Amino acid sequence: MILKQVLTIAGSDSGGGAGIQADIKAMSANGVFAMSAITAITAQNTEEVTDVFELPISIISAQIDAVFDDFDVAAVKTGMLSSTAIVEVVAKLLRPQKVANLVVDPVMISKTGHALLKPEAIDAIKTQLFPLALLVTPNIHEAQQLSGIEIKTLADARRAAKIIHKFGCKYVLIKGGHFPAERGTDLLYDGTFFNLFKGEFIDTPHTHGTGCTFASAIAAHLARGKSVNDAVQTAKTYLTEALRHSLAIGHGTGPTNHFYFLET
Repeated sequence: MILKQVLTIAGSDSGGGAGIQADIKAMSANGVFAMSAITAITAQNTEEVTDVFELPISIISAQIDAVFDDFDVAAVKTGMLSSTAIVEVVAKLLRPQKVANLVVDPVMISKTGHALLKPEAIDAIKTQLFPLALLVTPNIHEAQQLSGIEIKTLADARRAAKIIHKFGCKYVLIKGGHFPAERGTDLLYDGTFFNLFKGEFIDTPHTHGTGCTFASAIAAHLARGKSVNDAVQTAKTYLTEALRHSLAIGHGTGPTNHFYFLET
């Protein structure tokens, strides 16, 4: 059997816990072949992001073209896109491909507080990338910025999801790891119905790369033919275990354990 092939378009994390590195690990752990187009290089570890270098638009374009020219791309996941110019070229190249399973993780800020998306690029993501997406996966902080609504309750999250959905995506998943009250509860909205995914909240400080991992696992299961609801549930179950077995490495916020099931 040929593995389904999934492309991640995102930034590189030198610490290996988030970004392209987390995407590739999560996709591989969930049974697909991962390919990548790097948008930016970050100097990063478990404690901080010390520098960011955006790659030239020409090499970003060349990477995406090279993948689509040769592979049967079953899904695409986007992460850190950094600037308006990068968002625009990614949208321009994805549009003619008519990607059925596009998961947009609107990465805006690192766990340590470093901005990973320029403020002026937020509008470009809303207007150019969201209309192409099957699913967008903001966390609470990102959903607040995208919707303009302060989110403290599930009712607030529902209102925010409705606003974000109007930007043109088919589904919105507001990740609930930062919910003040119902932590570990994710909210999926399809434009008509809401679906709550309640799960065990794993109380660990080692959560670096959680959002990247979740979105990438969802993309993997969409590529494998699951519905959005089933892909989210399967990815959530995987993420819960990756957090349960998270790694206390480095001196800051350690990463999730993408291959926890290989432990002996």
